[in-house]
Amino acid sequence: MKIKKAVIPAAGLGTRVLPISKSMPKEMLPLVDKPAIQYIVEEAVAAGITDILIITNRGKDIIEDHFDHSVELEQVLKNRGNDKTLKEIEALSSLANIYFIRQKETKGLGHAVLAAKSFVGNEPFGVLYGDDVIIGDDPAIGQLIRAYEEYGLGVAGVKKVSTEDIMRYSSLAVTPLKDNLMKVTDMIEKPSIDNILSHYSILGRCVLPPQIFDILEHTENGAGGELQLTDAMKTLARTETMVAVDFTGKRYDMGNKLGILQANVELALKHTEIGEAFKQYLKELTKEL
Repeated sequence: MKIKKAVIPAAGLGTRVLPISKSMPKEMLPLVDKPAIQYIVEEAVAAGITDILIITNRGKDIIEDHFDHSVELEQVLKNRGNDKTLKEIEALSSLANIYFIRQKETKGLGHAVLAAKSFVGNEPFGVLYGDDVIIGDDPAIGQLIRAYEEYGLGVAGVKKVSTEDIMRYSSLAVTPLKDNLMKVTDMIEKPSIDNILSHYSILGRCVLPPQIFDILEHTENGAGGELQLTDAMKTLARTETMVAVDFTGKRYDMGNKLGILQANVELALKHTEIGEAFKQYLKELTKEL
């Protein structure tokens, strides 16, 4: 079955990037001239996703507005003959069929994904975490979709991380399959140093079968007293096994102040309009450091 649906959980409070996230959702923080969530939506679309559900909460209407038509702005651009920018703005509202639902209480990533049950129905679907922007020539979620189509199992996008990070993220028990693919038989959310299964952690992307919803409905709250998606995937891994894809592309953590700055600098250097000028600016700036 071709995977055409994706869910983007974007209801987090963004406490790690306060105070800016008090008035602006972290998913709307700019990376040069586009908000972070636009990169995530564009990644999904590039991988063949046609229907996207973005899960938000109170105070995040700005995300919905960004992907809607702005008739007044489009008319101004048209009157000024700014055709290039006009096309970019118009394209935002037709990237995909984008839907929105509010997670009325932030009770964890698993709780957010569970809110997508009626949208997904009885189909496999992608999950792209709203905190994670992944830039690469081959869309990360597309790499996971191909693995799902080959094996028919749930798929997690993974990278090796430091011991410090593994204790803040998740740890997977893996064995090699082929190339950058591994079999997953177990996982743990936020392990203590004595419980680390490997230094591979799920970073921002997964493809899941519809039975994950039944598992979520029977999963008890875990780390932080919240319903953790990792705990539901652990059940899936132990009963059916899963596949891990050590995806290509660079991941930026948009829930982290340093990650946001790194993304801005590196994307600015590649930007067609300002890349060369920005490079020269950095060269001059580094002389003073």
